[in-house]
Amino acid sequence: MHTPKTIDDIQTMLSGQNYVAGRALSTVVFLSLTLGKPLFLEGEPGTGKTEIAKAIAAALGRRLIRLQCYEGLDVSSAVYEWNFPAQMVAIRTAEAAGATDRKALQTELFSPEFLTERPLLQAMRPDPAGAPVLLIDELDRSDEPFEAFLLEALSDFQVTIPELGTIKAPAPPIVIVTSNRTREVHDALKRRCLYHWVEYPDFAREMEILSARAPDASAALSREIVAFVQKLRSEDLFKKPGVAETIDWARCLLALDVISLSPQTIAETLGAVLKYQDDIARLEGGETKRLLDEARASLTS
Repeated sequence: MHTPKTIDDIQTMLSGQNYVAGRALSTVVFLSLTLGKPLFLEGEPGTGKTEIAKAIAAALGRRLIRLQCYEGLDVSSAVYEWNFPAQMVAIRTAEAAGATDRKALQTELFSPEFLTERPLLQAMRPDPAGAPVLLIDELDRSDEPFEAFLLEALSDFQVTIPELGTIKAPAPPIVIVTSNRTREVHDALKRRCLYHWVEYPDFAREMEILSARAPDASAALSREIVAFVQKLRSEDLFKKPGVAETIDWARCLLALDVISLSPQTIAETLGAVLKYQDDIARLEGGETKRLLDEARASLTS
């Protein structure tokens, strides 16, 4: 598929992948694809930041390359490393064969054959389908030194391997960077990107999302699910449920042949929505019924 020419094309493209995007998000995706600038998506977990990279890759027919960030992530895990076990086997084989040309052996050991490519280097390789989608997921979980390295890599879309030289992307990858804001990402990196804060969806858009992702749920049940989850988000919870939890919960309820929510059903399936015991404990007693009553009242107001 060719790069969409309008914002409406973007919305149609994402809808084709069952991703329901608002106008603001569709606009910044359009600008990112048109201008070739990385897209930095920040927001609460479960609001669809990772999923949009998957949807773009699938819609454009591009390879999705994911770099999952974590504390301690370094260049060898993100860019490349040498396959030392294979190199040792090659050395032993050369010794057994009586090879004496050390320079030739060294050249062979540090050739592409022994190079293990990690996500950033993979994203800079040519691809017949076009530049891949590079998802740098949860950058806020990485350390600041890696963030500084990434800033340089995204500036030139090239990496240098001392033994092989500089490898530059023939075409810049489509870069999506996500953050759950567990820490602030440096402004210098944000300035390299187009920025968008991904909000929790309103009732109407969450209904659209649920209809696309859990189409077997009846309209009545979907309305109750979304209304209840939206009420949950207004509570003082340690971790508010995201859209992913709404979808998971709907699928759980369908598997149980639930037609309508009840306090007992909610209590029995709450682990699909809330992931911390302290939050679940807050809904014990009459709290579940109160929230369900308020959710139903909001549907009739």
